[in-house]
Amino acid sequence: MKRIIFLLFVFAIIAFFWMPSRQPAYTWGFFAHKKINRMAVFTLPTEMMGFYKQHIEYISEHAVDPDKRRYANEDEAARHYIDIDHYGKHPFDSVPMYWKAAVKKYSEDTLKAYGIVPWHIEKMVYRLSQAFKEENLDLILHYSADLGHYIGDAHVPLHTTENYNGQLTNQKGIHGFWESRIPELKSEGYDYWVGKAKYIDKPINRAWEYVKQSNAAVDSVLKFEAALNAQYSPDKKYSFENRGATVMKVYSKEYTEDYDKMMNGMVERRMRQAIIEVGSLWYTAWVNAGKPNLSRFNDKDISDSLKLANKKEEEMWKNGTVREIKGHND
Repeated sequence: MKRIIFLLFVFAIIAFFWMPSRQPAYTWGFFAHKKINRMAVFTLPTEMMGFYKQHIEYISEHAVDPDKRRYANEDEAARHYIDIDHYGKHPFDSVPMYWKAAVKKYSEDTLKAYGIVPWHIEKMVYRLSQAFKEENLDLILHYSADLGHYIGDAHVPLHTTENYNGQLTNQKGIHGFWESRIPELKSEGYDYWVGKAKYIDKPINRAWEYVKQSNAAVDSVLKFEAALNAQYSPDKKYSFENRGATVMKVYSKEYTEDYDKMMNGMVERRMRQAIIEVGSLWYTAWVNAGKPNLSRFNDKDISDSLKLANKKEEEMWKNGTVREIKGHND
């Protein structure tokens, strides 16, 4: 009996130091993406809010669809990030703002290899505007949910660097730590009331602003965690928590609290900014479409074909019949 207890103890120690620090993280975490889309609804003007509130559950639940597609669609991953530091010391002076000019300078293959999130945000605004013009309920909801996701991703600092998971600085796991663990523990205290949506004259300019702001925070994200790591022993840095039937190794609450304090609430600020920007680009797409009367959709629901497509995608995800592809997957 003593031998068994001893072996179990040894196994627990080994598991603590060798178990992966987390499961593969989804950008912003499923919770945060859903929260961003949900709260963006309340930034909209009266003419839009009734429609979006009617469909708020769809807009929220399907905020995570692009993350699910990342593992099945080889074109999807690049839409979530841009490794802007790949382009040199002054990348924002080097990379053209507009897609055609950027393709001419670097080639489409190169751009897709290092991420295209600002350009894809612009494309999604256009698609949403067309859906409003065509009064296509399915596409309005689909593009609204997707657009919210990509805007949220552009607000994550680690979505703007080749060192996206700290793999180049011996900080592997920081991606999920920043965008999932911190909101998981701190989000109940966040202030989600961010004001009213505003019209954005040039969505591509605004998308690049998100990227610039996020990239400017990369050094702080990495340096603060490295400094904090030097102060903590592994048994204090990590802890174990029950996740359903699984026991997971996670960053400890103390470590998370200290990191959040060092960043002075950066995660909350980026999340709040994402909320107002999602609402603003939904509003912009609607205005560009001529402000169609959305009340005509009252009591209407998504089509059976969209329901079927959503069901198939969900089944594929749950059954694991997807394949991981290159890109910021961890």
